[in-house]
Order: sequence, then C-alpha cells, then structure tokens
Amino acid sequence: MATYTHGYHESVLRSHRNRTVENSAAYLLPHLRPGDSLLDVGAGAGTITADFARLVEHVTATELDDHTLDLARTVAREHAIDNIEFAVADVHALPFADDSFDVVHAHQVLQHVADPVQALREMARVARPGGIVAVRDSDYSAFAWWPQLPELDLWLDLYRIAARENGGEPDAGRRLLAWAHAADLTDITATSSTWCYSTAEDRAWWGGMWADRILTSAIASQLVDNGHATHDDLQRISDGWRRWAADADGWFSVLHGELIVRV
Repeated sequence: MATYTHGYHESVLRSHRNRTVENSAAYLLPHLRPGDSLLDVGAGAGTITADFARLVEHVTATELDDHTLDLARTVAREHAIDNIEFAVADVHALPFADDSFDVVHAHQVLQHVADPVQALREMARVARPGGIVAVRDSDYSAFAWWPQLPELDLWLDLYRIAARENGGEPDAGRRLLAWAHAADLTDITATSSTWCYSTAEDRAWWGGMWADRILTSAIASQLVDNGHATHDDLQRISDGWRRWAADADGWFSVLHGELIVRV
C-alpha cells in the first residue's frame, strides 16, 4: 500500500465526515437495489458507508487496520445501524471469495494505492456476474479557484509532491478509465462531477478546513520533515486559505472522475 497522505487528524475528519452518498456517490444511486450486498472499500470516516446501509440489505466496510475501522464502527453505533460488517483488508488482495457482492464501491481510494490497476482487478473479482464496480476519485491538477492566489498555487504544488512521494497519484480522476482498461474491464461508463464551494458558509468551511490541515495534519509534518516546505511556508498557505474564504468573490471547484463498471 502507498502511505495515506492525509492521515486522520481532526482537520481531515472534519472534511471526510461531511461526505454522504448524495454528495459523493450520486452517480451510483440509480444502480442500487434494496436487496444488494455492497462492499465499501476504504470506508474511512464511515458516513458514506452508513448511508449505503440505509439503502441496501447488507454492507461490508473495509479499512487497512482496526484503528481506522473504528471510525466507521462509531458512526454505525451512533446511528443504530446494524447491517454493516467490518473487515481489515488490503484492496490489492481482498480477503473475500469470487462473486461475493452485488456492488463494490471505493470513494477517494485509488489515488492513494500503490497499484490501482490491481485494485480494480480485485474489486471486479469479488463482484458477482452482472454486478457493479463503482469508483470515484478527485483530480488535483483539475481543481479550479478564484481569486488566483499564489498561496493556493503553492498548496497544490506541495500536495502533489507529497502524494506522489507517498506512492499515490493525486491526478487520479482523469486516469480511472485508463486504469480500468488496463485491468481488462470493458463494460464501463465514465463520468465526472464536482464539489463547488462559493457561498460564504461553504468558503468558511472548506477554506478553514484546509487552513488547519496544512498546519496540523500528516501532510504538514511530511512536507517539513522531507524539506519541501518550512513552517513559515505552511503558515503562509494557511493564511492564504483564510484570505480566500473571506473574499466574496471566492469560488473553488473540485473535479472528480467516476466509473460504473458492469462485471
């Protein structure tokens, strides 16, 4: 596995806990059936997983270790959801039999793994004939924002350096279709969608979250320890995020690639 660039600091989870099926997996919604069994690879904070559990019969949530799985377990417990099973698993070698699930889903996962083609092969292997593999990943180089602040340009450059240093691919969204073809998958619908932050409330949340993340999350220590940035550089980026958030003209768009693959 590649190293997970973001880590699990509160500033990261603040973002991830905002994710729902509606805002992060809407492309998959028309394909879900009440009786489905769904595998959620890389459940993370568990909010999308919990939403799936309300829509299908059974969900299996995976993460790389029990400590991370506890995030999703906590969400399920808080919402009294009892149709989620939890398993430690590496997407490169999933510990499930062939043809086990109707739907196999991963959100913002392939950008962080060492071999996304092998990951897709494994996801397809455990999907039942006629089932679905669904993946969605952001594409950092395609992010767009205004005003065009140099601090945000620096943020993006440093993030892409850190992600690739960790063995991931930050521009995964545009590569999903090619990765699926390399995995010998053929029945593919490729689409895209965005998150967009432009209201005062949205800017305060998105900009404030990144202003904190660049100072406190795993990427901050990585950038400083590996000599890519100083603490002063990161403070300047944080201040830039807050300046962006306070600007009434502020607008930020996050592009995602999406695939629905019929197995």
